[in-house]
Amino acid sequence: MDELGASLLIRARNAIAAQFGEPPQPEPAHPQLDQAGATFVTLTQDGKLRGCIGSLEAWRPLATDISANAQAAAFRDPRFPPLAQRELPATRVEVSLLAPAEPIDCADEADALAKLRPGVDGVIFECAGRRATFLPQVWESLPEPKIFLAHLKEKAGFAPDFWAPGVRLYRYEVRKWNEQQTN
Repeated sequence: MDELGASLLIRARNAIAAQFGEPPQPEPAHPQLDQAGATFVTLTQDGKLRGCIGSLEAWRPLATDISANAQAAAFRDPRFPPLAQRELPATRVEVSLLAPAEPIDCADEADALAKLRPGVDGVIFECAGRRATFLPQVWESLPEPKIFLAHLKEKAGFAPDFWAPGVRLYRYEVRKWNEQQTN
């Protein structure tokens, strides 16, 4: 694992542990931590999602973004109860550093599906003031573009077969790091 990844993972875990009054691990410095960055923090337990929150756009220093998103994933993901201190040792942290999103120019849904790059693209779906995203890692469980997009539309609050002229899609790539599984 490179130095940036190690630094981000330690900061994410420290941000969560701090809420329980646990002492922090030493946080290695990295020059990129002071630059604006967009991250997602994904928490898992036994390979199952336990929380995932992030930023789609870089608007604050990377060190601040990672800490805030780690705390949000642990304690404010509306899909899960707040993480309990007893759960922390069994919780694995994954950090995704997002590249800037780029629009996907598409005439209709068939065109959009043809332009998606499974396993590479994180995708943002926007329409009528609603927005949802899937990180590229979601392709592992939804490898078929049509099914991937249908689930993303549902996440945004639309029917799986929804499409309208106002739909906007964006793609982004990530660099990701995760803690090694111990079990």
